[in-house]
Parts: sequence; structure tokens; C-alpha cells
Amino acid sequence: MHPMDLRGLSPAPVTAFTRDGEVDYAANARIAKWLASMDGVKSLVILGHAGEGTFLTEEERLKLIRTYVEAVNGEIPIIAGITGEGTKVAAEEAKKCKAAGATGALVYPNHGWLRFGFQKGAPQDRYNAIWQESGLQCILFQYPDVTKASYDLDTQLAIATQEGVVATKNGVRNMKRWYVEIPELKKANPNLQILSCHDEWLLPTMFDVDGLLVGYGNIAPELLIDLIKAGKAQDYPEARKIFERLLPVTRAVYHRGSHMEGTVALKLGLVHRGVLDHATIREPLKSLGEKAEAEIFAAFDAAGIGRVGQLLAAE
Repeated sequence: MHPMDLRGLSPAPVTAFTRDGEVDYAANARIAKWLASMDGVKSLVILGHAGEGTFLTEEERLKLIRTYVEAVNGEIPIIAGITGEGTKVAAEEAKKCKAAGATGALVYPNHGWLRFGFQKGAPQDRYNAIWQESGLQCILFQYPDVTKASYDLDTQLAIATQEGVVATKNGVRNMKRWYVEIPELKKANPNLQILSCHDEWLLPTMFDVDGLLVGYGNIAPELLIDLIKAGKAQDYPEARKIFERLLPVTRAVYHRGSHMEGTVALKLGLVHRGVLDHATIREPLKSLGEKAEAEIFAAFDAAGIGRVGQLLAAE
């Protein structure tokens, strides 16, 4: 196995729809090409929360993978969110994603674990089954500390040292745990790539990571690439400067009543940047309304994040 190089920005793109709610594959290809064109973007992670992946049919999911693979033309890997409930189901899902052209798997926990917790050993078996069945390189996904699907350190260490696991996407949102657990993961597997997904407050994690795997990468990839560079250089003043510039957008997109609202806000941000013509979403997501739309647009203006229409018009 030649591990994916994720030492940079891995955006988790939204899924573009037509105005009548069908997947707009041409629009999704444009998003893929735009993001993949940037030096510092290392992969594209689709079919997750930001991409409304669980709101798509299996046929749509596999066609979207093929669309992305064709659009990036082998320049960067396409990573699929694996969300199936049950180990066998997830492994079968991963096998189909591999056949469609995916290189990696962002492995979500069983949904039931969010409410009920998990039995010891079950997460490790999930990752192993996905790797053995599909050959997709796996990313360990650490959920927020407030959920029952947030893995304890022993479980993380066991997964991180399994064959086929090349990175961790850490969104624990508990800095006490971050400062203890990230060094232990690095010690157990020095080759494990550490990716933060703390979209709503990235700055505290930027100095310990190899990269970011974030929905935020949809809307401000240029600044996030610069933020990663500043963090790797241990340049706090520069990182703080970028963070402060992004803060109006961070607040407008992610400091909302529900993290799910962030997906809607991401699409509105892409409309403001000229990447999308409209922000059509699928149920159970709901429109944020005209007031929120105006706030989001104003936040982008305040941050000086402009349109990219000229590049897209050339496609």
C-alpha cells in the first residue's frame, strides 16, 4: 500500500443539486476541478455530512464518486464517507465505493453508537472489515466528546495501528483530551497523519496537525491552506491573523444553532463566491431564511473572500 498524502487541506465538498432536487453532476464536477486545482489541496472527501451523503441513494453516491474521480483526473485521491449501519453493511458499501474509483474511506461510527455507545472491540472490527473487504485506505474518525461514539484512547490506539489506517480526522472538541491523546497516537504510529476537523475554532489545533479535513475547505480553501502553512511553521502571529480574518465567516457558518445548519450555510457561501448558482438542499435540511443569507454574504465581504466565477467560467 502506498499511503495517501493528506498533509495539507482535504476539503469535504457539498453536493450540488439542480433546482428540482436532483444531483447536479456537472456542477459537482466544477467544484471538484476548482478545489483540485489549488496547490495544497491533497484530497476531496465526499459523501459525508457536509455533502449530504446519507441523503443520497446508493446509485447517486456511486455516480458522484465516478464524477469526482473523472473530474480530478487522478491528480488527488477521492475519499468516500462510509456511513453504513452494521459492520457487514459498511464493508459492502466500501467495496462498491472502491469499484467506483474511491481511494480512501472516512469511516463513520455506527449511528446507533451515538445514542447507546459501543462495545469494546466493535470499532476496530469495523475498520478491519472495511479494509479487508475493499482495500480502501481508512481514516479514523474521532467524534465529539459529547457523543457516545467518541472513542476512548485505547480504542483509538488500536485502530490507529491497524493495517490500512493512514490518518485520523479528529473532532473531539475537548482540548484536554486533544493535548493528551494526539501525542499518544503519534507515538503509537509515527506515520499516522493527524487531521483536525474543528471547523468552528481551528486555531488551537493548528500547531499539532499534518492537515485539515473540513467542510470549511469548500468556501475558503485559499485561506485554510495559508493557515495550515502558518501552523506547520509554528508561526502563531500569522496563524492568528488568518484566524481573525476568517472569524466573521466562522461565526456566520458554524456558530449557529445546529452544526447541520452549517451545510446549508456552506452552500450559501458558495453561491456568494460564484461557485454555485443556488443553494438547493435536501430534507431534512431546511432553508436558513433571508436574514441568515444576508448575514453569511456580509461575513464573506467582511473577510474579503471574493468570487471565483472567472475560473469556473473557463471550464
